[in-house]
Amino acid sequence: MSRRPVVPPFRLVASALAAAALLTTAACSDDGAATTAADTAADQARAAERNIAEQAPTGSPTGSATGSPTGSATASPSALTESGAKAALLTETDLEGGWNQVRDAGKWRDSMLIGQVDVAQFLTGKADASDCQELVDGLYGEDLLGKPSGASALTGFQQGDSRLLEQVAAYDRAALDDRLKWMASLPQKCDQFTLDGSGGGERTVQVTEVSVPEVGDARQGLHVTVRGDADGGPATLSLMVTAVRVGDSAVTVTGGGLDGDQKDSVEQATQAGAERLRTVLDGGTPSPQPTDLD
Repeated sequence: MSRRPVVPPFRLVASALAAAALLTTAACSDDGAATTAADTAADQARAAERNIAEQAPTGSPTGSATGSPTGSATASPSALTESGAKAALLTETDLEGGWNQVRDAGKWRDSMLIGQVDVAQFLTGKADASDCQELVDGLYGEDLLGKPSGASALTGFQQGDSRLLEQVAAYDRAALDDRLKWMASLPQKCDQFTLDGSGGGERTVQVTEVSVPEVGDARQGLHVTVRGDADGGPATLSLMVTAVRVGDSAVTVTGGGLDGDQKDSVEQATQAGAERLRTVLDGGTPSPQPTDLD
């Protein structure tokens, strides 16, 4: 026995409307007006059928996997590659003031940042002291935002006794945002503390917040001053560090030295670095391209 074809529900409703309209018209009309009334009822039935058909699901979603309100794809930064990280690095042209690019920036370390935080000074105990230790260790190891989860590249510039270091790297988005919040908490947790050097000398460390150019998706900045002895005499190390998130990647700039924190140059490097990274993530090529000093 053959099956009857399945009739869509909206067609059954439309047919019922047509039939009802025809019966009503026939009951209220004489023979001379029956044909005209029937035509009118049929037109009404066809209109009802079209309305129901337009409201019926078509089987395809109106939205898209991107979650865009309009259903169209939304542009998002691409993943940072090793070549992209290198292309996003600053060049001498991006900086003013006679900064010279150097080959060994990845080996830069400042001995004034080596030491153990004096926990006894912290009224709140070891928690804040641990954050302050993490700060000086991160500055010394150039990994204040933590270890990158993907591609990374680094470059450095020198001007007299001052240095400027830039790192471009990919991170886990949630971990990166947490790290920026952590940086924001440091001026309160670590406003001033003592660092005990390996040679027995004490250094006083002060941490304050600094403004960062309005670039990228999120940003944070710190000013760190370390006062103590270096090379047999009193010295003050001043550093300004900024971190800017662009998508799942970030630009970190650290500048300063015994001659001051180089605030203007750090701000300029932060602005240019974030813009170059955005260009790379959007599929472009920033100009000029960095010089390969490897």
